[in-house]
Amino acid sequence: MDTVLKNISWRAWRVWQRNYDVYLATWKVNFIPPLLEPVLYLLAFGMGLGQLVPGISYAGRPVSYLEFIAPGLIAVAVMNHGFFETTYASFVRMYFQKTYDAILSTPLVLEDVVFGEIVWGATKAFFAGSIMFVVVGLFGLLSLPQALLILPLCFFAGMAFSALGMCFTAIVKNIEMFNFPVFLFITPMFLFGGVFFPLSEMPQWAQGVAWCLPLTFLVSSTRALASGVVSAVILKDALVLVLVAFICTFAAIAMLKKRLLK
Repeated sequence: MDTVLKNISWRAWRVWQRNYDVYLATWKVNFIPPLLEPVLYLLAFGMGLGQLVPGISYAGRPVSYLEFIAPGLIAVAVMNHGFFETTYASFVRMYFQKTYDAILSTPLVLEDVVFGEIVWGATKAFFAGSIMFVVVGLFGLLSLPQALLILPLCFFAGMAFSALGMCFTAIVKNIEMFNFPVFLFITPMFLFGGVFFPLSEMPQWAQGVAWCLPLTFLVSSTRALASGVVSAVILKDALVLVLVAFICTFAAIAMLKKRLLK
């Protein structure tokens, strides 16, 4: 672990910068989906399905279904953009475009490349979460100024999901194999991470499983901040996400070194 820390240098910024320059060249294609996604979700689930769902009690007060799911949709945007950037996109850069090979021919080392990729994934997750935040705010579903703390939380959570995605990138043999973590990990988190219904409505064993998933902690803290309920629980949730990011970053570096430098 000490060796990994020593090998990560300021040069990782160049990997981030390279990805950002590519992003700017195609920003219209990258910007439109995160902008339209929250609107479609809010219209379909909040105003559509929400008309059939009675009011939900949260933090001791009744809230509409739209108010309940909106913070969870911010969390989902962070998860999806962080995870998919360091799975499909990173795998394409590593395997098809040979970008990693080109970077490693410079003074950068593999630790710089992996860490730069993870930070870039967290940046894209932050962009997506921020866009969703603005849209949800325009619907009047955020309690300001407490809800502004969601923005830095988006970046740290993005680090967790980006590092997690990079772990899968280190072990899959081909790009089609990403269907497994998406189906077995991302989809269950989306459905059972507390986005669409209170976890208290689930059986005890299911609640225990849900609290083993990082999205549950992000949804919990995001919903609390969006509702203006600031407590120590938010700090606990944030620390869990930071811990996941820390562990998965080191795991991803170790596994990719084993894969690329063998």
